[in-house]
Amino acid sequence: MQLMKTVFLIGYMGCGKTTLGEPLARLLGWRFVDLDIYIEQQCGMTAKEVFMTHGEAHFRRLEREALEEVATTGGDTIVACGGGTPLQPGNMELMNRVGITVWLQASVERITSRLVLPDQRAKRPLLNDLTDAEIKQSVINGLNARTPFYEQARLRFDSTYLECEQEINDSAKRLAELITNA
Repeated sequence: MQLMKTVFLIGYMGCGKTTLGEPLARLLGWRFVDLDIYIEQQCGMTAKEVFMTHGEAHFRRLEREALEEVATTGGDTIVACGGGTPLQPGNMELMNRVGITVWLQASVERITSRLVLPDQRAKRPLLNDLTDAEIKQSVINGLNARTPFYEQARLRFDSTYLECEQEINDSAKRLAELITNA
């Protein structure tokens, strides 16, 4: 009998957690959960609205509750975590205990090139008023601060090449193989 698995994709915003997670789940025939969307559905507000109305601490409580729910509902699930999810006390320990954590890694330049796109800025209120250069510096600072948390992941995967459908599908196949063999 094959054990069910939960795979948690972690990494900085713009590293491709959702972009890669959805086709990966389809390929494996698993359920896909974007943790931010899950939270939005649970509370009836966008993540941006939760931040603006109730503050980050409230959002992080909702995030922890959502993470626990998703983690305990059982496997064969790909979970795209928010970039800050691993930073909260106990979250990496929970994810590593109940599933497989995968740190999606891309260069500062690649992440920045994704985040400066208008549709990405619109989804991320912290980026709206920043210049491209300021976004790049924010990525550098953010990665430096978050790397100690991301390094706790069981697996690492290069998510540099997700710029077209073929690259996404090829990456999903490679990541599926990595997960299957973990």
